[in-house]
Amino acid sequence: MKKRFKNKAELGRIKRHYRIRKDISGTGERPRLSIHRSHKNLYIHFIDDISSTVILSVSTSDKVFKKKCAWGGNVEAAKRLGVYASEEAKKKGIEKVVFDRGGYLYHGRIKTLADAAREGGLKF
Repeated sequence: MKKRFKNKAELGRIKRHYRIRKDISGTGERPRLSIHRSHKNLYIHFIDDISSTVILSVSTSDKVFKKKCAWGGNVEAAKRLGVYASEEAKKKGIEKVVFDRGGYLYHGRIKTLADAAREGGLKF
């Protein structure tokens, strides 16, 4: 496992994510909102772990979102993506979710995205 990842920080994040995922699971009524963060983009997946399906996926690299925000790797993009994800989730009938921060620390872009999703109407 150590040879696959280049730095210790990424290995620590993966370990934290496994530790968090032991306790949380998404269902059809309350899917798991999973976040992945890269330097240039943010990715959100609404996952039903029981049937192992992704219900909805949105990211800052989507063509529709790129019209709203040119750069996807900053706090402003995270805020807009949180609102956009909550709107798309409401269209699919999703109101309650289980939040999975993906092993990332809860600050900066992750915190902003979660707060914006709450403002948009998601409950977690």
